[in-house]
Amino acid sequence: MAQIGRPGLSAKQKKDLWLRWKDGQSLTEIGRAIGKHPGSVHGVLSSKGGIVPRTRSRCGYSLTLEHREEISRGLMAGDSMRQLARQLGRSPSTISREIARNGGRWAYRAASSDARAWERTLRPKQCVLAGNSSLRLIVAQKLQDDWSPQQIAGWLKCTYQNDSAMQLSHETIYRSLFIQARGVLKKALISHLRSRRMMRRGKHSTTAGQPRGQIVDAISISERPAEVEDRAIPGHWEGDLITGSKNSHIATLVERHSRYVMLVHVTGKDTSSVVSALVRQVKTLPEGLMSTLTWDRGTELAQHKRFTVATDVSVYFCDPRSPWQRGTNENTNGLLRQYFPKGTDLSTFNQLQLDAIALKLNTRPRKTLNFETPSARLAACVASTG
Repeated sequence: MAQIGRPGLSAKQKKDLWLRWKDGQSLTEIGRAIGKHPGSVHGVLSSKGGIVPRTRSRCGYSLTLEHREEISRGLMAGDSMRQLARQLGRSPSTISREIARNGGRWAYRAASSDARAWERTLRPKQCVLAGNSSLRLIVAQKLQDDWSPQQIAGWLKCTYQNDSAMQLSHETIYRSLFIQARGVLKKALISHLRSRRMMRRGKHSTTAGQPRGQIVDAISISERPAEVEDRAIPGHWEGDLITGSKNSHIATLVERHSRYVMLVHVTGKDTSSVVSALVRQVKTLPEGLMSTLTWDRGTELAQHKRFTVATDVSVYFCDPRSPWQRGTNENTNGLLRQYFPKGTDLSTFNQLQLDAIALKLNTRPRKTLNFETPSARLAACVASTG
């Protein structure tokens, strides 16, 4: 049967994905490493609440695939159960049961028998909270009272010192919250956690040594030329990312004088992807039409120096938590939500589609331009300076 939809991740890719997540890598970094879109990575992680699943393993005394292949060869050669048992160092009853439950002497196959044995060993352990309604109610109430899982676990240990059934670790609470398949704590309780995150990195995960949250040699907006503020001269732009579902993003660029907008397709939120996409798009503009770019403190422009070298455009960064310093861009992003409602998967739009949407916005009259269109205003500026 032909596969419908996008191909899933192989077991090897999933293993690599979880190892990289545990090491603190971003969704984009993981996606690039395993050859998948960040949205696919997000789907796998969110299904487990960002908590690395426990690795399954066989008991040391279980029959392995190699043992089963030896049994299969022995059966083909006509060996008896006792002969096979001696060769494998097992009891005849173990060999007999193995063969009987997997089709008998004439239908036994090593690979299919091993796969069935692996499936039979999957016996999910019941969550502590699932089997103790009293404890579950207490934990849920404390979460509603805005207690952290660590506070709850510590309080339970002190309150029920002599009752181990009424104690549990804070990691168990996190698992029950973020892994909704357990069905013991309502997802709405996550909103009472201080971080408000929808996924959790394990307690042993780390981002130590990674260059996150760092914009080296960022030039403050306070050093931006005064001519940018009055909008009298074209060529000064503001930029930002808008975010959609499945960790998808689009870069937006708006010219302050004309309100002309460009939409840029980006493959990820990491600085390498964003800067490369911006450089490619800016180079389509007439020379000299962009002289400055103002961005927020997002690390997607951490490689601003590379952008400046490639485009000869100076980059300035807003003060932390000051979106009004890019008011034109913030307003434009609001207009764009008509075409990209919240929750839209932005990765489904290619550059041609984004250009078509930008064209619609640029050919709509704007009240702030006395009902002139951004395209006409920018064209007039280019003509007057040409």
